[in-house]
Amino acid sequence: MNNALAASNSPYLAAHKDNLVKWRIWGAEALAEARAADKPILLSIGYTGCSWCHVLNSEAFSDEAVAAKINDNFIPILADREERPDLDLIYQGAAGAMRHNGGWPLNIFLTPDAAPFWVTGYLPREDKQDIPSFTRVLGDVATLYQTDKVKVAEISATVRASLENLYNRDMATPQENMNLDMAALRIAQNYDIFFGGLNGQIKFPNALLLELMWRAFLRTGMPQFSQLIFTTLDSMLFGGVHDHIGGGFFRHSSDERWLEPVFEKMLYDNAQIIEVCISAAQFNRNELCRQRVTETVEWLLRDMRVGDGFAAAVGSGDEAEDSKFYTWSEAEIDAALVGTFSARFKQVYGVTRDGNFKGRNLPRRLGNPVPANEADEALLAKQRSMLLAARDKRAKPWRDERLLADWNGLAIAAIARAGIVFEKPEWVQAAIAAFDHVSLTLGDGDRLAHVASGGVKGIGGFADDYANMARAALQLWEITGDERFLAPAKLWTKTLDTLFWNTQIGGYCYTAGDAEPLFVRPRMLFDNPTPSANGTMLTVLTRLALLTGETDYMSRASTLGATFGDEANRVMNGSGSFFGGFEYLANSLIILVVGHKGNAKTQELVRTFWGKPVPNGMVVQIEPGAPLPPGHPATGRGMQGGHPTAYICQSGQCSDGFTDAAILANALTLPAQMRQQVQQN
Repeated sequence: MNNALAASNSPYLAAHKDNLVKWRIWGAEALAEARAADKPILLSIGYTGCSWCHVLNSEAFSDEAVAAKINDNFIPILADREERPDLDLIYQGAAGAMRHNGGWPLNIFLTPDAAPFWVTGYLPREDKQDIPSFTRVLGDVATLYQTDKVKVAEISATVRASLENLYNRDMATPQENMNLDMAALRIAQNYDIFFGGLNGQIKFPNALLLELMWRAFLRTGMPQFSQLIFTTLDSMLFGGVHDHIGGGFFRHSSDERWLEPVFEKMLYDNAQIIEVCISAAQFNRNELCRQRVTETVEWLLRDMRVGDGFAAAVGSGDEAEDSKFYTWSEAEIDAALVGTFSARFKQVYGVTRDGNFKGRNLPRRLGNPVPANEADEALLAKQRSMLLAARDKRAKPWRDERLLADWNGLAIAAIARAGIVFEKPEWVQAAIAAFDHVSLTLGDGDRLAHVASGGVKGIGGFADDYANMARAALQLWEITGDERFLAPAKLWTKTLDTLFWNTQIGGYCYTAGDAEPLFVRPRMLFDNPTPSANGTMLTVLTRLALLTGETDYMSRASTLGATFGDEANRVMNGSGSFFGGFEYLANSLIILVVGHKGNAKTQELVRTFWGKPVPNGMVVQIEPGAPLPPGHPATGRGMQGGHPTAYICQSGQCSDGFTDAAILANALTLPAQMRQQVQQN
C-alpha cells in the first residue's frame, strides 16, 4: 500500500490503493499539506464504470516514472464522482471555463487553495501527433506553477469569475415569460425523426426530455410530439439498450440506431425510464411499455437489492468481459434452448451464425417487433427465462453496492407508481421497504447522508438527495394515504429551506450552508443526468402546499419558479425537470375522492385516476366528513346521493361531483383547457 485509499469505502478509490502515486483523499488535511509545501494539487476525478479511467490507471498511475513525477511535484488527490458529485460539478464547470470538454477522467490542476488553473483528461503514455503525453503535461504544469505564479493566479481568477457567473448570477425572469410549448418544440427540433433520441452518434435515453415532450403532447394534442416519443421508445424498447434476457436498460448506445450498448446499467436511468413507460401505458394501454416496466422492476428487485434498498449500478467493470456476459454465440443459444423451437427465437431476436455484435449475438428485436400470435409470445417468454437461467451460471458483472440517497429516491417513486398503476401491491411494498431502509441507513433526524457503503455513512447529503427522497415520500403518501410519509417530506423540505436556500438571489444551492466550503458554491438549474433539485422541488413544494394548505410552501414554489426562468429558456435541453416542475406549479390539480376507503366504488374512482396520464395531478382520498386544509376549494363538498364522489379541483375551483368512474375517466382524458371549461361549467 502506497497511499491513503485502502480504507476507502469507494470501489473506485479502493481500486487505486496499490498505485505508486501517493494519493490523498479530498479534505482539509490534504489541502493544508499542499499549502505547507507550496505544491499544486493534481485532482483526478473518475468513477468505476469509466473505461478511460482504468486505462489511465494502468498506463500512468501504476508507472514508476510517472508516479515519481506526480509525487515530487504535486499533492495528488483522487475523487470518486459518485461519492463527491459536488467536486465533480464544480471542476467540470471549471474545465468548461478553460475550454475543455470535461468528462472522465478529469485531471485538473489546482493551487493549494483549490483554485483551478489547468485541466486535461485522458492522455496517452507517449507523445502522439498533436497530442502530448500525460508525462509531458505533468512537467509543463509543474514548471508553470514554479516559474509564473502571476499567470496561475490570473487563470484562477478568470475561472472563478466564470463559475460565479455560471452558478450564481441572476437567472430570474417573470413567470409569464416561461413558454412551455416553445421549450418542447425547440427540444423536439433536435430529435432524430428516424431512430429517436437526440441527434448524434451516441444515444442516451434522456428520460427527462421525453417527459417534457410527453407533457407537451398531453397539453396540446400535437401528434408530432407523440411520434417522436414513440419512435424513441420503440428504438429503446426493441433495440440493444434494453436487456431482453434479464430486464433493465443499459446506460447508452454507441450508435445512432440504438443497436450497440455500453454494458452498464445505472439505477437512475432505469428509474426514469420506468416513469416514461408508465405514462405511455396509461395513455394507450401500450402493452410493450407495460412489459418493459414489469421486466425492469423485476430486474431491480431480483438483481439490485442491497438490504431493502438498491445498488447504484451493475456491469460497470471491464467492457470486454461485460460484453461476454450479455452476448451469445449461436451454438450457446441452441444449447440453452434445446427442446424448444430455437429457430423462432433466433429469427425474432436477430441471432446469426456470425453474430450481430462484435462476432457474438446480442438479442434485440428491431425488425421483428411483433410475432404473429400469442402462442409465439408465450414461447419467447419461456425461451428468455431459459436463457436467463443459463446466463446466471456465468461470472456476473461487477456491481456497485453503494446506497445513494438521490438515486434510491428516484427508484422508490418509480416502483411505487408502477405498483399502483399496474395493480402490483408487492411492488408498492418493496418501495415502502426501500424507503424505510434508506431513511434508516442514511437518515439522522432532519439530515441525510449522500451515500453509505456496507452500512457506513459517507459525506452529508446534497440538495438532490433531499429533493428526491421528499418526492418519493409524497409519492408513497399519495398511494397509501399513510400520514407517516408526509412527515419526512416536510422535514427534508425544511432542511432544504434552512440550509440550502440562497437567501440573496433565491434557489437551492447544491451543498448545505454548513458543509465544507469549496471553490464556489454551485446553485444550478440543469439536470445532470438526474433531475435538478430546483426542478424537483417545484413539484414537491406545490404538492405540500396543496396537501397542507400552508401558504409558505406555495410562496416558496412561486419564488423558485421565477428564480431560474431566464436560464431555463437559455439551456432548454438541460432544463427538463424544471419545465416539468414549472408546469406542475402552474397547472396542478387535485382529484379529491370522498368515500369510505374500503368501499369498492371509492377504490374504482381512485383506480380511474391511476389509469390515466395526468402528470400534473394528485389523487387524495378522504373519509366522508373529514376536514380539508384551510381554504381548500372543495370545502363543504361530500358524497352525492350517498355514493363515493370525485371532484377535479384546479386553480381554486372544483368541478361538479363524479360518481361514475367512466365519466371521470373521460374528464381526465380532456386536454387541460377543456377540463377547465368543464370545471367552470
